[in-house]
Amino acid sequence: MASTRSDIPSAMRRKILSTLVFGTGSLVLAACGGGGGASSPTAASSSSKTSPGTSGGSQDTTGTTPGSGTGSQSASVTSPDTVTGTRNASDVSPNGVLTDTSFGVKGDGITNDRVALQAAIDGSVGQILLITGQSRIDSTGLTLRSNTHIRFAQGASIKLLAHNTDSYQMMRLWDVSNVNIESPYLDGSKSLNAATSGEWGMGISIAGSSNITITSPTTIDCWGDGIYIANSYSVDGVTSKGITISNHLADGCRRQGVSIISGDTVTFNSPVWQNIGGTAPGAGLDIEPNDNTAVFRAIRIVSPKTLGCAGPGIQVDLGSLAGPIPKTVDIQITNHIDNSLVDGPFSVGGMAPSGYIVTGAITNTNPVWQKNWYLGNGIPSGLTISVVNPRIG
Repeated sequence: MASTRSDIPSAMRRKILSTLVFGTGSLVLAACGGGGGASSPTAASSSSKTSPGTSGGSQDTTGTTPGSGTGSQSASVTSPDTVTGTRNASDVSPNGVLTDTSFGVKGDGITNDRVALQAAIDGSVGQILLITGQSRIDSTGLTLRSNTHIRFAQGASIKLLAHNTDSYQMMRLWDVSNVNIESPYLDGSKSLNAATSGEWGMGISIAGSSNITITSPTTIDCWGDGIYIANSYSVDGVTSKGITISNHLADGCRRQGVSIISGDTVTFNSPVWQNIGGTAPGAGLDIEPNDNTAVFRAIRIVSPKTLGCAGPGIQVDLGSLAGPIPKTVDIQITNHIDNSLVDGPFSVGGMAPSGYIVTGAITNTNPVWQKNWYLGNGIPSGLTISVVNPRIG
């Protein structure tokens, strides 16, 4: 059947570049240029680079009981970074796993374990570090090293203590390679944050890193995003590459479940991004560059679910991508399920290329949505937007 998009409230309408055709066929929009912006009022551009959080915050004594996680992937390692911390031979199990407690981590849900956890990370490079308890950390967060392999035992977690900052990274993967994290459970404690503004509190922040595998991560109640992927902050032109994240659950994060600011060969398998909201865009996934240095090559989002999000389920806002460097976009989304009845399941727009070259394709195949999707104006003629075989309602 055909739709003229009359279901869109007048305040949310944009210039639609083609009649949308739904059913068993496909919809392909070879977009044309023009002015534009975000494709819905709550999907305002708000992603930006983050700087390291330095606020220690105050402590509280509230623990957390996470759900269990699984995962058994391993990563090959090369020569490790310089490490700190000491351990005895008895701290290493026969299978080469070091426990966090051997570095003084309490994991009692009360103690600030951040310093001990950092020592454990630094002292276990090239081996497997097992997180065993319910640790609390301050908002300084943890810095991972190249050739890190961290595994969370069933019921183990890391939760922020009370804090007062709009910017933090619970786990930083900045300019590192060959990192494997299994079943991390990270709680951003947004209810314990005394800040009243800002949007840059991240569960996992990946910048300028490569060969990253994260299995079954849970990121809840972050001030900003559950996971954030971007270019390096210290080396120009270094893009995060070879990122595979499977079975991610983001729940109750304030800005996004995930933001992809720039990435090359980034795959999310079977994520669930739910109950996202508190500041715009409030999307399950926001693909949104900071500037013309961004890369969107081989972005694969496989079987995502976006449930109860305040903004779009998945938003692609390319407003800052166009520039003197020609860009080719390759984003493929398959089997997307969304239950939004407010801001829509999927929105694309925001570009005003002004003579710059942006080509490529954004494809969403076999989605199941409760509501129609939005196409903003300002799409360059070289970029094709396709929704293939959608089921609406």
